[in-house]
Amino acid sequence: MKKQPLALSILAAMAGLSACSGTGDDSTATAPAFTYADGSPARVTEWGDPDLQGMWPIMHIFTTPLQRPAGRGGAPAPAMERVRTEEEIARAQASMDQRNANYHRMVETNTLGMGGWAESTTTVSAIGLNWLISYPEDGRFPALTARGEELRPLFKSDDTQPMVFDSPTGDFDQWDRCITRGLPNSMLPINYNNGVRIVQSPGYVVIDVEMIHESRIVPIDAEPLDPAIKQWMGESRGHWEGSTLVIETTNFNGQVNMTNVGIPGSPPGDTPSTTGMRTVERLTRVADNRIDYEMTVEDPEVLTDKFTFGYPMFLDETYQFYEYACHEDNTAVRNFIETSRYERAHPEEFPPPPAGGGFGGGRPGGAGPGGPPAAGGRPGGAAQ
Repeated sequence: MKKQPLALSILAAMAGLSACSGTGDDSTATAPAFTYADGSPARVTEWGDPDLQGMWPIMHIFTTPLQRPAGRGGAPAPAMERVRTEEEIARAQASMDQRNANYHRMVETNTLGMGGWAESTTTVSAIGLNWLISYPEDGRFPALTARGEELRPLFKSDDTQPMVFDSPTGDFDQWDRCITRGLPNSMLPINYNNGVRIVQSPGYVVIDVEMIHESRIVPIDAEPLDPAIKQWMGESRGHWEGSTLVIETTNFNGQVNMTNVGIPGSPPGDTPSTTGMRTVERLTRVADNRIDYEMTVEDPEVLTDKFTFGYPMFLDETYQFYEYACHEDNTAVRNFIETSRYERAHPEEFPPPPAGGGFGGGRPGGAGPGGPPAAGGRPGGAAQ
């Protein structure tokens, strides 16, 4: 596997690069309108906007938790810096390498199954960060407000339910139902399908995400959408600040969990959101093969403070999107409900899990009630 060395400069503020008039000859041309920090010309589109296009998968940050690990009593872990040491980078890389080794071993021995069915798929080495959150300064996810605590039990999923499923909309979240991962989840890593592709046309930027096969269309310098219109992914509007694309997203429908258990290092359970959630993203291409990405999320009704996370994205034109074979109204949700009802009606056939852990009388290898957890997987879907 080819590795790309990563500098520890990823904590520096994303470069606001100077801009002036001018256009390139084509969509991959370079022109003096924008420059990188080293003074070299940056890529621009044929209509003169900074060029962010390409395949930018984020599997390389899977070994970096969202928030700073907690020490005893839930306080931030002491004597730990956000920038990784060389030893910490090596340990994170070893974890990704072991994941690949396990995957190929199981393929060769025909033992591939739940819990080990996804390879790392990255050509980039582990990044030099111990956690992604840069604000609050302690690196921890903000506490919920009293209203947030009230809403938390209403944001259920197949990962947080105690093996009791009766309602397609009440017991399963939008990801279980193959609608969307939502924001900010779509820009955070998960167990598989971590492809991110950016394409541009005059007046628009489109961000494709492999998981849930959806595209976010971002109009540039457009009028805000009517606030009465609410959407699963909200409504995004973008503008350029020098070479940085700034995307503000509002108009959320308040039915999407802000974080979930599938994101490494996310808070326990599912974090609620409301229609007042607002996200601001900043994407700056700092080199031909790198974009610095940052998102700030605020939702005052459920969070006591905003939070900001960021990471470097690296160009990988060899990465391929694979079909995410998951669609709304597929049979998985119905199967969960029917199986759950059967198990509850026949408790003698399905004993509870042992006190020391493990799984009860569920189906061998199953991901539903009574079976092993899906380790970040969802009903349907295709692991890459």
